[in-house]
This record gives sequence, structure tokens and C-alpha cells, in this order.
Amino acid sequence: MRCAIAILLSVVTAAASAQSNYPSRIVRLIVPSSPGGGTDTTARIVSPKLSDTLGQQVVVENRAGASTIIGMEAVARSAPDGYTLLIGNSTMTIIPSTHKALSVDPVKDFAAVSQLVELPQILVSHPSFPGRTLKDLIALARQRPGAIDYAAGSYGGSGHLAMELLMHMAGLKVTYIPYKSGNAGLTDTLGGQVPLMMGSVLSILPHVRGGKLRAYGVTSPRRVSTAADIPTLAEGGVPGYQATQWFGIFAPAGTSSEIARKLHGAIISTLNDAGVRNQLLIDGAEAQPSKTPDEFALFVQAEIKKWAQVVKAAGISQQ
Repeated sequence: MRCAIAILLSVVTAAASAQSNYPSRIVRLIVPSSPGGGTDTTARIVSPKLSDTLGQQVVVENRAGASTIIGMEAVARSAPDGYTLLIGNSTMTIIPSTHKALSVDPVKDFAAVSQLVELPQILVSHPSFPGRTLKDLIALARQRPGAIDYAAGSYGGSGHLAMELLMHMAGLKVTYIPYKSGNAGLTDTLGGQVPLMMGSVLSILPHVRGGKLRAYGVTSPRRVSTAADIPTLAEGGVPGYQATQWFGIFAPAGTSSEIARKLHGAIISTLNDAGVRNQLLIDGAEAQPSKTPDEFALFVQAEIKKWAQVVKAAGISQQ
């Protein structure tokens, strides 16, 4: 009996020591999308300073596919020791409403740590498209219902839902062309294969500034401070429209509260860094860390309910 108790105490002591020494090796940050998209861009802006703050390298690893589910599964099935993290986004709170047999639960399978940033989507077109303003685009789409295509990331993703909400509010119909990732859709929009795209400001805004895409408006209630010349879609012709995207850090369910608090503190420190905040702002994102991990968990649950209502109103079928 004494031997068993001694063994149990040694295991508990070792676990406590591992948590107090966290992190003692490389931390993997899983991006559930392809390189170059908004989630990936945010991860690569934040990870160097987060590495400095934690005292261990944070390595960004892309696991794209299946509406972010592949990357989510990789983290959910990892050991809850803080060494495999997910940079999740709005999509993970949408897929519970758009997928019938979801293999991963965004609430039960993860420990929410903190939101990182909030940013709008942006509606753009290839310069060859005839509609020069949002009102022009709406008029063209109403004249030719379903004849104009638009690109967005995966089915049920934030770009897809943002466009569905716009169509519902503006009373128009354009045809969704799904892509494995927002970056893949961006490539075809830049090439003129698809005339329109709804996607992340982080990945699209540089191409608008370079004259390769025409911007109709951002999905936020306010203009982006670093691109104040681009109106909101509400200003452009759809009053009341709003669909903001966000990114945040998650650990596998079962991760200790001590590790979650250490990660949360490191994220706060990282996002308080002027260089990181400015780099995010340049690309249209605003640092928005959660006050506590619990606050972020409640936010995620509220987002799931919100998007469930949008999916139902838009009549989007489950996959």
C-alpha cells in the first residue's frame, strides 16, 4: 500500500512540476488552413513575440482542409500538455450548424485560452468586373440572379456566411464557388477566373492596395483605420450589415488551468507589444485579447448560437 501511495505521489509531483516548468520545449501552433490566409498570417505575426515571451519557440504548422476540421482534430487528439495549440477562427463556431456529423466539438474538445484579434472580411472583385461600386454590383446581380460567381473559403466558413448574410439583406443572388481555403480562392480571383470574393482583410487588403483587386467594402461596423478610404458595406448600400471575423488560441480539452493561465498571460504580453499591434493594424486586424480564458469560452459559445441563426435564416443545408 505504501509503495502504491508513493508511486501515486511521485506521479502527481512530476505532473505538477511539468506544469510549473511549462514550457520546457517547442510549442506547436496548428493553423487549420493553408499558408497565406488570414489565420496563417495572424499566426506568423504573433508567433515570434509569443516565442520570446514563453521562452520557447512557437512553431507554426499548417493542417488545412475540411472547413478547418482537419486542423481542429489534430489538436483535439493531442496530449493536453500545452505543447500543441490551435489558432482557431470564426469558422469553428459556424461548422456545428453546417455539418451533420461533426467529428470534433469546438466547446467540449478544446480549452479556450484567449481571443487574439478581430477583423472584418472584405468584398472585392477583379478589376475587369464591370460593377465599380457596391450599388453597381447589387444592380447587376439583381438583373442576372445566380449568374455571377463569388469565391470564398470552405463551405460554411466565415467568408461564405458573410456573403450569405449580405445576399439575404440586399435581396440578391450570386453563386458560391467553394475553395479548400481562402488563399486558393484569392489566387483564382486575382487571376480573373472568379469575378468576386469575400475573404479576410489580412490576406486581401495588400492586393487592393496594389491595384490588383477592387474593394466594395468591409464587413465591420466601422472602417478599418489603416484603410479608411474603403467604406463599410453598410455605408455602401446595405444598412445594418455586419459580420466580423476573429482568431483565437485554443488548447486540447483537459489542459490544466495553470497552463491556460500561463498561455493567456503570454498572449496578453504579446498583443501589448507595439510592434505586433502595428503589424496587425497594417493588415486590418485589431488586437482584442480576452480578459480571461473563461471570458473567451463564453464568447465562443455565444458565437455558435449567433451563426446557427444566420445559417437557418439563409437556408444553408448541412453537409
